[in-house]
Amino acid sequence: MSTYDVAIIGSGPGGYVAAIRCAQLGMKTAIIEKYNSLGGTCLNVGCIPSKALLDSSHHYEDAVKHFEDHGIEIPSDIKINFKKMIERKASVVDQTVKGIDFLMNKNKIDVFTGLGSFKDATHIDIASEGKTQTIEAKKIIIATGSKPSTLPFIKIDKERVITSTEALSLSEIPKHMIVIGGGVIGLELGQVYRRLGAEVSVVEYMDRIIPTMDSAQSKELMKVMKKQGVKFYVSHKVSAVDRKGKEVTVTATDKKGEEVTFTGDYCLVSVGRRPYTDGLKLESAGVKANERGQVDVNDHLQTNVSNIYAIGDVIRGAMLAHKAEEEGTLVAEILAGQKPHINYNLIPGVVYTWPEVASVGKTEEQLKEEGVDYKVGQFPMRALGRSRASGDTDGFVKILADAKTDEVLGVHMVGARVADLIAEAVTAMEFRASAEDIARMSHAHPTYAEAVKEAALDATDKRALHF
Repeated sequence: MSTYDVAIIGSGPGGYVAAIRCAQLGMKTAIIEKYNSLGGTCLNVGCIPSKALLDSSHHYEDAVKHFEDHGIEIPSDIKINFKKMIERKASVVDQTVKGIDFLMNKNKIDVFTGLGSFKDATHIDIASEGKTQTIEAKKIIIATGSKPSTLPFIKIDKERVITSTEALSLSEIPKHMIVIGGGVIGLELGQVYRRLGAEVSVVEYMDRIIPTMDSAQSKELMKVMKKQGVKFYVSHKVSAVDRKGKEVTVTATDKKGEEVTFTGDYCLVSVGRRPYTDGLKLESAGVKANERGQVDVNDHLQTNVSNIYAIGDVIRGAMLAHKAEEEGTLVAEILAGQKPHINYNLIPGVVYTWPEVASVGKTEEQLKEEGVDYKVGQFPMRALGRSRASGDTDGFVKILADAKTDEVLGVHMVGARVADLIAEAVTAMEFRASAEDIARMSHAHPTYAEAVKEAALDATDKRALHF
């Protein structure tokens, strides 16, 4: 029987990063993955493939709608080779997975393929192709991630009633895709297929899309996506999803209590994700989970069994790849006797639509609820020279700062490349910068980042220079 200092169950961003960091710190490390490819949901059926399709569809939309504005004339009969688009997405995934394979070899991490389950608190059974082997580990990290959620009355057939996994590998462009859920995944994939010519209807239970983000972002993104042709039905409670042949009917109740039906050829169920512990046999190790299926952990991400830890989507908090990575690193360094920390308030959230949406820190709604005295600085992207040059004039940067100390409490953005731009806000807030600190920093001209400086100036005595 092979014995390890640490074994990680699950090879997503949290799991493989934890494995690398453990190996860097001198631990004999093993990683166990149920599927034949490493990388988990993010690399295989999540972050990476969705961004590949978002980029491909964005290029197509630019060619059809925007190239002429730049003096680029193209044939009017421009066509989509959807099969090739899907093949390119698969190629991007394959290259990324091979990169993880390389990192495992480079760091001398033993990789086991099969379903990992607890035999007891220090032994893991690995079942594959009818055979089972057992390894021993002094420390174990659970990093099994999450799976798409559904509603009790919806039958996911993976053909017409689908999750994000199937939406990334369709064989045709839908005529009318009904998206249940106005969160990140539904909006991103909805935009992909809208760009490619599908009619897209988003049905959302809450009174606004991306409801966990700042309401100003919700309003702006809905306004822009409506202009792009996406139809929104907020405050609609779905009660039934029925399929007959190639037709799917979604029944919902609107805020007036009236029944509404939507008919399309595909229905994307995008109502969130659930922690995935199926087959893990937590009870064999004595590990406790809560009523939501999340593995219970303390502030050090340690379960009730002292040598077992858990990270990422399988525990509390936002289900984000970069959050899982930070937690994987944190646990590895704790095991090595170090004292790392994570400021969960500074884990950014991003929606990769176009325009992009990015946030870090407190929203305006949260500050009001907490009774914090704050001030607001906001700057529109349309006032930037760089935005006008690229034609990306939708959106804004909004900075929330403490009214007394001027410390930045939250930054919320909508616009071109704000998924990258949010890192400036995270850096500033990590060092507890004030709005004035950001306003005094020199930002290159012309850049999208100037909107951050201008919003900071607006938060500091309303002295934005260009608006």
